[in-house]
Amino acid sequence: MMKQNERTSSSNCEVKLETLNRVLIKPSKPTPPNLQTFKLSLLDQLSPNFHGNTTFFYPNYNNINHSSHFLEKSKLLQNSLSQTLTLFYPLAGNLQDAATINCNDGGVFFIESQTNTTLSEILTNPDFDTFECFLPSTDEKQILNLLLIRFTLFDCGSTAITVSLTHKIADFNTLITFLKTWTAVCGGDTKILPDLTTAVNLFPPREFPAISASVKTSNKKITSRRFIFEASKIEELKTRVKRTVEFNPTRVEVVLALIWKCALSTTATKTTSFFKHSILLQAVNLRTRMEPTIPENAVGNLIWPFSVTVEDECHVAIDEMVKRMRKGMREFIESKVERFKEEGWFEFVMESLKERVKINEGSLVIYRSSSWCNFPLLENDFGWGKPVWSCSVNKVVSNTIALMDTKDGCGVEAFVTLDEDHMEFFQQDQELLNYAMLNPRIII
Repeated sequence: MMKQNERTSSSNCEVKLETLNRVLIKPSKPTPPNLQTFKLSLLDQLSPNFHGNTTFFYPNYNNINHSSHFLEKSKLLQNSLSQTLTLFYPLAGNLQDAATINCNDGGVFFIESQTNTTLSEILTNPDFDTFECFLPSTDEKQILNLLLIRFTLFDCGSTAITVSLTHKIADFNTLITFLKTWTAVCGGDTKILPDLTTAVNLFPPREFPAISASVKTSNKKITSRRFIFEASKIEELKTRVKRTVEFNPTRVEVVLALIWKCALSTTATKTTSFFKHSILLQAVNLRTRMEPTIPENAVGNLIWPFSVTVEDECHVAIDEMVKRMRKGMREFIESKVERFKEEGWFEFVMESLKERVKINEGSLVIYRSSSWCNFPLLENDFGWGKPVWSCSVNKVVSNTIALMDTKDGCGVEAFVTLDEDHMEFFQQDQELLNYAMLNPRIII
């Protein structure tokens, strides 16, 4: 393999990433003519056309030849990806217009890379600037269609797989379905099939005014930090909240409330003035909330946010935030989810969208959150073991909070993305650090 280009991280830990090879992977079987035009659902139409990037890190537990073993793994990944794309055939096409994908079997790029560092070196002090190396480069973004895969060899023989998948057709649940299918095909199982029709049948594409649900990107430099909430600290938070609430709060509710509270407190510190209103948008997976439930393997953006508001600094108390989160979720499930099933669902979506546009255009302090807890992120075994860790790098949208399980499944790992000057204060907040560890070492 020949080196084509080299990328260097901008972090304190200098990591050089060399692109060794770039292969166009096409579906193993041609897409039938009757399937070559894939209709997006209305919720897909409203989704932003930028890529989510998730990287999985796989330790090397043996001492066999690194280069030859890497090539064997790469060949297995490429062959199984080709078979998987036959099942996920829209991902091998390209966007034709706002409502359709041209399933022309154009393929996806599989990029082989190597780095000059070891996995243990970068996981000793996980740094998001370092992980940015694993994302598509400027040249690769120009050829990037709906999906890109990067397979990286570390100096120690460990590997990383980066999946860069467009939000235009995929939410986080879709990513998990894709990975489940790909790993199953790697093991010789072709029985796991994606559901490509339910989303568009429930929410067929429509023509509508020029309104976008896209989030606003930050014009400032943004940065991400990782915080770990161990199970014992989460129990402390729950005990604190249960003094004034009449229900048993979830770990996601208490962790999210604390992060939101501390972010708002440090906003006041940074600006030397208190906020008037803040809104937290929480993404809800409609698959499990609809009645009857939507199949778990349904592909598409089957999520919708509900909002929680606090008016001023006087209301920024964790127990009050948790109460409002629980009330907002209950109202969303009991009233708004039902409207997705009614005849006037399109009008409801448009009303909600207009409200969201007003929120984006206003002077409110807005935070967006997603919970990936209980998703099998660390179960993706391609044949050489499960990943020791995974992360998603957000270089687009500020004021975001993503939660996932810690490796033991009991704690919560939080990725928080803020404007860089805001993060300087947030990561030093003592109330936050009473419950969370800032970026501890990941043990292999």
